[in-house]
Amino acid sequence: MTGAVHLERSEAVATLVFDNRQRHNAMTVAMWKQVAEHCRTVDADSSIRLVVLTGAGSEAFVAGADISEFGEHRTPESAPSYDVLTAEAQSAIRALAVPVVAKIKGFCIGGGLALALAADLRFCDDTAVFGLPPARLGIGYSPNGVGGLVDVVGPGPAAELLYGASWIKAPRAERWGLVNEVVPVDDFDQFTDKWVSTAVSRAPLSQQAAKLAIRAHLARGTEQEGLDERAQALVQRCYGSEDYMEGIAAFGDKRSPMFKGR
Repeated sequence: MTGAVHLERSEAVATLVFDNRQRHNAMTVAMWKQVAEHCRTVDADSSIRLVVLTGAGSEAFVAGADISEFGEHRTPESAPSYDVLTAEAQSAIRALAVPVVAKIKGFCIGGGLALALAADLRFCDDTAVFGLPPARLGIGYSPNGVGGLVDVVGPGPAAELLYGASWIKAPRAERWGLVNEVVPVDDFDQFTDKWVSTAVSRAPLSQQAAKLAIRAHLARGTEQEGLDERAQALVQRCYGSEDYMEGIAAFGDKRSPMFKGR
């Protein structure tokens, strides 16, 4: 079996590395399963404050699903189960309590774009290329499969990507709001390291409350009601937290706060 998703850890930051370099990090069935497993591990570790998604090597974030498996896993009989598997992986990323940042270089195609859209923020270098290939392959995406894209870029750009099945480069992705920022390739690692370091120094409970509030705003129906309640409860927890007292004290003392997530 080729391909794996590695969970790496550096202090308060966990990184999911999509590694299938022979196929530009294309996702195998085993890799989709590993995403959800690693997310459960992250959720169980309260010391993790941020998650980074990235591809192994320099040529790709994820260049879609591994087409060599389509004959077995994307037939009329097996495709529904495959779609459930990929949806579970994306949902596991979205449901992480901590901020999730996609660090994108090179190809970000199909399933790779779906994984990136499951993150809260997307940064890319100027080599990045984005696309959705179903109209090249004769397959279809379900409403759930395109919902994240429409939420981020709107129906017009989503339709352009899906109908034309053409690749777009980083500057256009930034104009559409598909990525938060495009960074020159030589500066990309330094930029993302600095951004992550800054984010990790902020108040974790405040970030988690903000993430739930955003999710609640985008949710629909009964899911929204549950998220609204959870978000409001976390807001109240912020006001009663040690971090809130630390933030106020640090402001008065003109020093940097030391947040502990409690």
